[in-house]
Amino acid sequence: MIPIRDNVPCLTTPYVLRAIMIINIAIFIFEQTLTPSGRLVLFHLLGVVPARFFNHEWAVAAGYPDAGTLPLFTYMFLHSNWLHIILNMWMLWIFADNIEDAVGHVRFVIFYLACGLAAIATQMAIDPAASAPVIGASGAVAGIMGGYLLLYPHGKVLTLFPVVIIPFFFKIPAWLFLLLWFAIQVVSGITDHFAGAAEKIAWAAHAGGFIAGMLMIKLFVRKDRCVYCYVRDKKDYELPEDF
Repeated sequence: MIPIRDNVPCLTTPYVLRAIMIINIAIFIFEQTLTPSGRLVLFHLLGVVPARFFNHEWAVAAGYPDAGTLPLFTYMFLHSNWLHIILNMWMLWIFADNIEDAVGHVRFVIFYLACGLAAIATQMAIDPAASAPVIGASGAVAGIMGGYLLLYPHGKVLTLFPVVIIPFFFKIPAWLFLLLWFAIQVVSGITDHFAGAAEKIAWAAHAGGFIAGMLMIKLFVRKDRCVYCYVRDKKDYELPEDF
């Protein structure tokens, strides 16, 4: 289930979104210049290792320096591989421009970071003893998607459903796409937990970020900018039939 584009018009240029994407891509390119061991050190230093925060004695014995709260922010800009960053940046590109449109540039920065913080807080609460670094923009992106669900449930998302080698494209309601995505995160997290997967994805961060985005978005929206946001008497957009 891969989103291709949505049909919600955007009135302003998403400068902050572009800047966030450029920063993520630049850091990822820098990561590629490092050796595998160098990348691992970077992930442990600037990613979030929950046990580092909850077990001080273990962190000191493991050689972690005191980084304060810095990793809680920097983890959002690190990615493990090409697929990881491509998926995150693509989802961000599809949904975040409308959020920036609705809240304004400065508020968008705060909302994005707040969603990322809520996401990692959820992950740390679920698995405080984890010694593997949590990295990636997924939690913050999930918050963007949660906010989108509240503001634009009446939008539509052109979605690719690949079946073996045959691509099928469907226009589905934004609320359905986003709720399906959220359900996949929850089910995948439960499955990984009981399967005891060796390499675990931070599903709790995805779910936590999504819910945080839903809860916080109304605090950030500027009514004068939210032109295409949901209202009861407007269920769709007047766009060409060939969307």
